[in-house]
Amino acid sequence: MNYKESAQAIYDAVGTEKNIVSLIHCMTRLRFKLRDESSVDDAAVKQIPGVVGVNHQSGQYQVIIGNDVANYYNELAKLGNFTDDNDDAEPEKTGEKVNWFSRFASFISSCMSPLIPALIGGGMIKVILILLPLLGWLSTKGQTYAILSIFGDAPFYFLPIMLAYTAAQYFKVTPMLAVTIGAIMIHPNFTAMVTAGKSVSFMGLPVTLANYSSSVIPILIMVWLMKYIEKGVEKVCPTSLKSILKPLLVIFISGTLALVVVGPLGTYAGDLLSAIILFIQGKASWLAMPLMAAFMPLIVMTGMHWAFSPIFLAASIAHPDSLILPAMLAANVAQGAASLAVMFKAKNKNTKQIAGAASISALLAGVTEPALYGVTLKYKKPLYAAMIAGGVTGLFMGIVNLKSFAFAVPSLISIPQFINKAASANFINALIVLMASFVITFVLTWLFGIDEEPEPVAATATPVAETPDDNVASGSQTTTKIYSPMAGEVINLDSVADATFAQKMLGDGVAIIPQDGKIYAPFAGTVMTVFPTKHAIGLKSDSGVELLIHCGLDTVNLKGAPFTQHVQTDQRVAQGELLMEADLEQIKQAGYDTTTPLVVTNTKDFVAVEATDKTVVTKDDVALYVI
Repeated sequence: MNYKESAQAIYDAVGTEKNIVSLIHCMTRLRFKLRDESSVDDAAVKQIPGVVGVNHQSGQYQVIIGNDVANYYNELAKLGNFTDDNDDAEPEKTGEKVNWFSRFASFISSCMSPLIPALIGGGMIKVILILLPLLGWLSTKGQTYAILSIFGDAPFYFLPIMLAYTAAQYFKVTPMLAVTIGAIMIHPNFTAMVTAGKSVSFMGLPVTLANYSSSVIPILIMVWLMKYIEKGVEKVCPTSLKSILKPLLVIFISGTLALVVVGPLGTYAGDLLSAIILFIQGKASWLAMPLMAAFMPLIVMTGMHWAFSPIFLAASIAHPDSLILPAMLAANVAQGAASLAVMFKAKNKNTKQIAGAASISALLAGVTEPALYGVTLKYKKPLYAAMIAGGVTGLFMGIVNLKSFAFAVPSLISIPQFINKAASANFINALIVLMASFVITFVLTWLFGIDEEPEPVAATATPVAETPDDNVASGSQTTTKIYSPMAGEVINLDSVADATFAQKMLGDGVAIIPQDGKIYAPFAGTVMTVFPTKHAIGLKSDSGVELLIHCGLDTVNLKGAPFTQHVQTDQRVAQGELLMEADLEQIKQAGYDTTTPLVVTNTKDFVAVEATDKTVVTKDDVALYVI
């Protein structure tokens, strides 16, 4: 499925950004709020590959996709600045408790990830500036070298401005006002004051002389504060003067705080973090390096490697990094080697393709996310192999004090970042780390093996002699019993007041008009997904049946308020285990239908889906038979 092409077609069909007010998605649908729904040709939208159907409901133009909806949403998000116009959708404003560490890690990753292409490009130019003079192809005193240095330095020098933009998108701050504050912090005249070293004050307030170029923490803190500054200014400004006063006050207040309070605090915080890490490294580098290299995959998973950016982004001949980038060299190569071993070891063709592509990405570009999320973390044993290799090579790096003399994401291509004329052994040590990490990881992954998932079995395959109670053998077919997840009245899907379910666009099944709000597991299996708004849950039985339980109709709009979640994604559940509780009265008072469809979303994989002949069921009664 080409998500990009289909997303572009959907985007064009609904009228592009000119007609789109906002876009969110639920378990199965893209939910557009459009300026003019009548301008959209429903028939044309239905013809787009991947689109199951469309629905006009609750002021939304709903494009029904199915379980793959998140992939289409991600591609659509790249085409325009779509936001949910309801501020209550922001994570920090929901009633759901969010782990502060997870929120911080998500924030750092969201802000830094869009900058990766620029940072990689600038870093590779710096690597070239190390390599070409060594080969005698470029003079360090020439103008070409000087201009290339500008190319390489620009992404790092103007990092606060770029971060201001990405952070503004995260916090929903006016982007150009945030960029302006970033520009104030690295303005040439202010930088000149810092260089001069004389005391500076602003309206009698002392200004700390700090160089904010290439800094990360100060601007991130500042944009977070701007979220509240903008809201405060919005409230006090008269409507007639808002277009003039709002930008004036926001820039004045934010600029003052940036130079007098936030900038210095952020700088001190970054310096303190760097000092602590460097202190530990200086006192026990033999311990710091193995730990950093071994746990680097987990650090990358959380996005917390960006918290060390004040250390590794400043890597240079004068101030080499002897911790983060060397650790990433071992970890990145290990991820690539583990994926390569999986490619050779696996029997499943799809696994081989994924692992092969992930290996190339990690080894040649230093981009480990495909390997981490698609291979090593999935099969676990390759991850253990990579972490062991990281720890072993990390010990060697700590002993020889391996250093990186330029920032570049460590990989086979960027290995010249470890070259320095004054430390010739450093490059040799880097090559030893690279080869050792690769060999150790590959061998360990091969020895550990992988718990590869078996090839899917057709629904009509001959069953084994013994079948569980909820799987009944009949000739060459197996029937899976799906128990009712709720007590209530059974109705046919075509009676549901929602065309998506009534027309069985997502699959066949039944619906329950519930008597109480308790939702139980209808079979033994795995929780595939629990949507953030908790109104729907996807399950997969041990026999391969994929079931969607959608509590109420259009209840996604309630933002999870009436629901209490008792299970997590990927959790193993037993038949009859409590999954969710719904406050039915609260749903009804909000004006929503509590009818709960049960849909076998992979209906096409089976011969038939038959409903029970009972009209009233409990959690101990069968609701569906999947043959």
